[in-house]
Amino acid sequence: MRTAIIDCGYTTDGNFLNVTIDREKVEEAVDAQHEMQPFSGVVLIREKGNTIFEYAYGDANRSESIHNTMHTRFAMASGSKIFTAVAIAQLVEKNVITFDTLLKDCLDIKFPHFDPRVTVRHLLTHSSGIPDYFDEEGEADYEELWQNRPMYNMREPKDFLPMFQNEPMKFPPGEKFSYNDAGFIVLGLIIEQQTGMSFIDYVEKNVLARADMSDSGYFAVDRLPDRAAYSYIEDEADGSWRTNTFAVPVVGAPDGGAYTTAPDMAYFWSALFDHSLLSREITEELLRPHIEAKSEGDNLWYGLGIWMKKKDDKISSYYVTGWDPGVAMISEIIPDRGLLITVLGNSNKPTFPMYNAICQVLDT
Repeated sequence: MRTAIIDCGYTTDGNFLNVTIDREKVEEAVDAQHEMQPFSGVVLIREKGNTIFEYAYGDANRSESIHNTMHTRFAMASGSKIFTAVAIAQLVEKNVITFDTLLKDCLDIKFPHFDPRVTVRHLLTHSSGIPDYFDEEGEADYEELWQNRPMYNMREPKDFLPMFQNEPMKFPPGEKFSYNDAGFIVLGLIIEQQTGMSFIDYVEKNVLARADMSDSGYFAVDRLPDRAAYSYIEDEADGSWRTNTFAVPVVGAPDGGAYTTAPDMAYFWSALFDHSLLSREITEELLRPHIEAKSEGDNLWYGLGIWMKKKDDKISSYYVTGWDPGVAMISEIIPDRGLLITVLGNSNKPTFPMYNAICQVLDT
């Protein structure tokens, strides 16, 4: 039987802070939020390795009235960028590349307008300045990308290349943080060239399997496995709904789209913090605040494939998050409290309000 012990809940003297969560208050807050804005998904809260609260709401399959459970697999959207970052960090650990290796020195694909100074680190920290295939900072709708481009053809990292390969740079490498999906597509291509494996095969074998995430993987939306939730887009005008099958690439890629469960996310954080995936030195580099994400909010920083919040000039939490049409999730570790909060949703709008309601009652 697998256990998930989050080895990040210690103070500098090696003792847990004396923090006790009031489960009844959490339950009241979650139920109140769900009543105000019906949520479809799961909530898992663990403190010091113990499950404090877990509950599933809504349906994984609305047509068949199949309910979500704590073992339902949910799409992660960009939340799975961390898996790509860990895979790259493993190559650094093996001395295949370094974080400061130039892109042109580790990938044979030609990018005619890319600045030759772009490094692996730039790609990992969204500071490369390379063109993106989707403008996260604009008003465009991600779903619109696939209106004139068959989403069912998007099956490998190379399939994204025509969408940005020949475009000009947005700014010089390292100038600023600017969220960029294409950068992680390029990282996936580096993984493929340097390992001789497909991106998905490498990550499933060397990241997910090593973290004991047996329920997680990169599943095609047209052939979902058992216990995988469909993701739903709702029409605000009449309340009707449809799946997101035609709104996202058919299978996940290096920039996002894996599926996971709430328990599997606990196993992932445990594996990351107990150095089952990477050495202590490389893990610390992954978790170091590399760049301030000023465009995303106050006191937000980015490491290598991972978000972090600062409070009083100290890292207060690490988290991964993602949003796609019909998908929303966040999984957050608060080290000083040994606290894990994971909220996975198979519809958009109720997910982050649910997370915010939990944070309010937990005073995070």
